[in-house]
Amino acid sequence: MDARAHADQWLNAWAARDLDAIIACYSDTVDFAAPTVVTRWGRADGRLLGKQELRRHFARGLELAPDITFTEEAYLSGMNGYSLLYRRENGNRALDVVELDHNGHAARVRAFYERAQN
Repeated sequence: MDARAHADQWLNAWAARDLDAIIACYSDTVDFAAPTVVTRWGRADGRLLGKQELRRHFARGLELAPDITFTEEAYLSGMNGYSLLYRRENGNRALDVVELDHNGHAARVRAFYERAQN
């Protein structure tokens, strides 16, 4: 899978609010970091490791924002990955920097927010 196809799969999974489809975008050993990890789970480094931890995090996100939507503002391609700038339903903008593994799954993700996000 190419990076653009991965980004589209991820956006469509979130649009459907389909947790299984969202998690399918990630490698089993994903390294995910975001300020929301600090807020929700009190982890000072903001990191989650593996699909199980990420599933719990995203399930909580879907509970907190049942009307969640992501509107793409910019897609930037890079070596073995991409960055996606998008606007949330609450007006907050986010940037996800995604590195893909050899199977086309997100192996390392860093999320950045314009302002604090739950």
